[in-house]
Amino acid sequence: MNKEQLFEQIKLKRSFLCVGLDTDILKIPRFLNETSDPIFAFNKEIIDATQDLCVAYKPNLAFYESQGVAGWISLEKTVRYIREKYPEQFIIADAKRGDIGNTSNLYARAFFDHMDFDAVTVAPYMGEDSIKPFMTYLDRWVIVLALTSNKGAADFQYLKNAETGEQLFESVLKTSQTWGTTDNMMYVVGATKAEKLEEIRELVPDHFLLVPGVGAQGGSLEEVAKFGMNDMCGLLVNSSRQIIYASDGEDFAEKARNEAINVQLEMEELLLEADLM
Repeated sequence: MNKEQLFEQIKLKRSFLCVGLDTDILKIPRFLNETSDPIFAFNKEIIDATQDLCVAYKPNLAFYESQGVAGWISLEKTVRYIREKYPEQFIIADAKRGDIGNTSNLYARAFFDHMDFDAVTVAPYMGEDSIKPFMTYLDRWVIVLALTSNKGAADFQYLKNAETGEQLFESVLKTSQTWGTTDNMMYVVGATKAEKLEEIRELVPDHFLLVPGVGAQGGSLEEVAKFGMNDMCGLLVNSSRQIIYASDGEDFAEKARNEAINVQLEMEELLLEADLM
């Protein structure tokens, strides 16, 4: 999926919501444990209940890898289900990979050739050669970690270069733009760092931003849109726990839909205010 197609989906659905499929076997409704594949059964119901309200899904691979081979099977079934039933959806592998070139090439092959994701999150610490292999795929995306919302972000991401005065996350944004384009590269910017979005937009005005942290983590959607939106929206705002764990009963999918509707309606209002529909 290219940038224009993604923007068309945003306008069509009046939403820039990404639903995070952080599916924890210990948190899903217990009655699903009676099924042959509880994780996929949960994901399927969540997807069916929210697909018209969002433009993207983001499985966090840790929740699947923790289940070993069974988890990978659940993940593959989830991606295949979205591809076959809702092909307009943008699917992100939240994998945070990043390694030397030949290893990254194999990661890219796994996520793009074998599993058919649209995008994968990557860590830029090892530099250009660790990210370039992901960019050899047409209409696939690399989503570079830029400024995260966790407490430990302060350990490195705000460190200043003594010569340039740039903070590390600023150097990541500036340097990485020479590796890709606005058509194949996005950036992760945590919603709890909304005050930094205006500064980040000055550095990367035309790139899409994947913004986690809205909802259960306390990020403000209004602030994210105020500082982060551009003339193609330029935002995919992720919400995971607030939506998928709205209920632990048999009504879990219905409650998830209700939560997604609330987010979508707010997004629709923000898009209208920005004159993007």
